[in-house]
Amino acid sequence: MTVAHEAVVVTGIGATTPLGGTAESSWQNLLAGDSGIIRISDEWADDLPVRIAGVAAVDPAGLIDRVQARRWDRSQQLAVVSAREAWADANASGEVDPERLAVAVASGIGGVQTLLGSYDTLNDRGPSRVSPLAVTMLMPNGPAAAVGLDIGAQAGVHTPVSACASGSEAVSLGLDLIRLGRADVVLCGGTEAGIHPLTIAGFAAMRALSTRNDEPQAASRPYDKGRDGFVMGEGAGALVLERRSHAVARGAKIYAEVAGAGITSDAFHVAAPDPAGRGASRAITLALREAQATPTDVVHLNAHATSTPVGDIAESIAIHDAIGPSATDIAVSATKAATGHLLGGAGAIEAVFTVLALKNGMAPPTRNLDSQDDEINLDVVQIEGRSIDPTGVALSTSFGFGGHNVALAFRGDRG
Repeated sequence: MTVAHEAVVVTGIGATTPLGGTAESSWQNLLAGDSGIIRISDEWADDLPVRIAGVAAVDPAGLIDRVQARRWDRSQQLAVVSAREAWADANASGEVDPERLAVAVASGIGGVQTLLGSYDTLNDRGPSRVSPLAVTMLMPNGPAAAVGLDIGAQAGVHTPVSACASGSEAVSLGLDLIRLGRADVVLCGGTEAGIHPLTIAGFAAMRALSTRNDEPQAASRPYDKGRDGFVMGEGAGALVLERRSHAVARGAKIYAEVAGAGITSDAFHVAAPDPAGRGASRAITLALREAQATPTDVVHLNAHATSTPVGDIAESIAIHDAIGPSATDIAVSATKAATGHLLGGAGAIEAVFTVLALKNGMAPPTRNLDSQDDEINLDVVQIEGRSIDPTGVALSTSFGFGGHNVALAFRGDRG
């Protein structure tokens, strides 16, 4: 069964982020201009060159059964917390045939804390002390598996891995699964829990991270002349997607339509973006084409905007190339200024924010933009949120190491 011409809609959302333990609290704190970036207080961070991060506002272990929490890596815990919120929000339990229910939950690096912790245990205490659960906790598909088991999904459990574009690619995969007729409902999203000495040291060695250790809340500065790198964050986001007819039949509320997605690759460099933004531009163009939308239909864009000197400029060029003269008419938000960069979870929580922007007719503000880079000619929302047309098209862009580019197009629900 193929249902390519029927609209796919969002009927549930969930998130646990450095701004809040739910989608709603994260959204409200984002609108308020708050920051989730803090100084890492753990002793292991004392000797690191970077000692700031966007730590999840609510410890996921406290929201899960204690025994089960011990069986899941932190990335799995975060994924399940956000998925449970989205699933409850969609009010879909008992309403969906399990054989028509799928999961697509991404992670950029999987259970890295379990992997590194287990290696320490092996070296310090010997092989007999390594947990028999280590493998299921560290495997990259662990979060998707945990979510699939939690909601009883039997139409497939999937794990896209495309670095910082992973969460967005999971949403795109969810859209495809429904359009291809392989599922009626897909719970999709992304998660990451990579705040660890090794990952921080690795990114710092690349000179990718901000070193503003004395002013953590001012460290993530997308588009600002003083930006010096991104801030690592952790968390998860989830969306429930389903065919519109299926949603209407069960009386579900509808947030927005997932109208299109574009996926491309740069074939330029393993870590650096194409400075001309060609792959990113094509992803945006493909998303709009699939959504049957024109550049003038776009009212809002949640930008990838990590706060790296080169990446922000390349994305600005890509937006102008894809959108054309109307690029400066779009209300652009760079929400990593408030959350930090959640790596494989970034695209998912930013998709949630994009959906909420349409639902509420409000583009969220961007923190820390004191002096906009002269090379970035975008209308960035600052200080406070800005009203947008809730029936328009909103884009969310995500890019990752390896040259991955994903653009998602959402359309406001017209009822």
